[in-house]
Amino acid sequence: MYILKIAESLFMFDHSNTPDFAKLPHGVGVGYKPQHFSEIMASDGAVDWLEVHAENYMGDGGRPLAQLEALGAKYPLSIHGVGLSIGSEGPLDPAHLKRLQKLCDRVNPASFSEHLAWSTHDMGFLNDLLPLPYTDQTLTTVAAHIDQVQNTLGRQMLLENPSNYLAFKETQMPEVEFFAQLVERTGCGLLLDVNNVFISATNQQTDPLSYLNAFPLAHVGEIHMGGHDHDLDDHGAPLLIDSHGREVAEPVWVLLDHVLRTAGSRPVLIEWDTDVPEWPVLATEAARAKTALQTAVPA
Repeated sequence: MYILKIAESLFMFDHSNTPDFAKLPHGVGVGYKPQHFSEIMASDGAVDWLEVHAENYMGDGGRPLAQLEALGAKYPLSIHGVGLSIGSEGPLDPAHLKRLQKLCDRVNPASFSEHLAWSTHDMGFLNDLLPLPYTDQTLTTVAAHIDQVQNTLGRQMLLENPSNYLAFKETQMPEVEFFAQLVERTGCGLLLDVNNVFISATNQQTDPLSYLNAFPLAHVGEIHMGGHDHDLDDHGAPLLIDSHGREVAEPVWVLLDHVLRTAGSRPVLIEWDTDVPEWPVLATEAARAKTALQTAVPA
């Protein structure tokens, strides 16, 4: 087990304060795609905020950053990382973290989030978000990485629950307890991906409502809703794939209603990252999420 060394910083994230994740409006956002730039800029009321993947905007300039700054002048932004490898056994990539810091300093997002996953090994990058065993050692490593990120960025991060296709024999605690302990140790917030909850419960034959009822909902600063694909495993049992390539499934909408009734209003994002549709299709999904917020939560 390596010893994680965190550089001294003028800023140290103080997680004894009230959580600061409530900077996004409690409305509906969409994952921004460049082909929708004109429609989004011309739209009034279709969405309340936007989310982008950090790694797409780590250059020094050009059209992507110019468009992002234009969007940021009109909408609150959520920066969603996919490449930090928070769950890696090795140290975080300092160059990647520096680029992320530069991006956040430049656009000053209302929220920053990452995945509970790993994607690096021996300095190589694997283009996937891979799962972790929930052990005391993993908890210590992930907490140290979260501290490093929050201290470097000078802001709280939200951590997203994964979509699971298998379980580890080494696991020592339930996933919801792992998240609760991370919140207590680091002061991070949580990003609840409801589609991931449904995928994991289906693949592992567990109850998604039991998971949600045990999840530390008070610390959720953002909710994700996305689509998934259906398949079968080698034994003919249902296998769901987190594809983000279609509309949100009906059972996932039902789970969102339950979360909003239980936890109250939260920012809700529609994710659609592959086979991206025309803007009216995405706007229709956003409108349904707005309805869920209006009907499931008392005014």
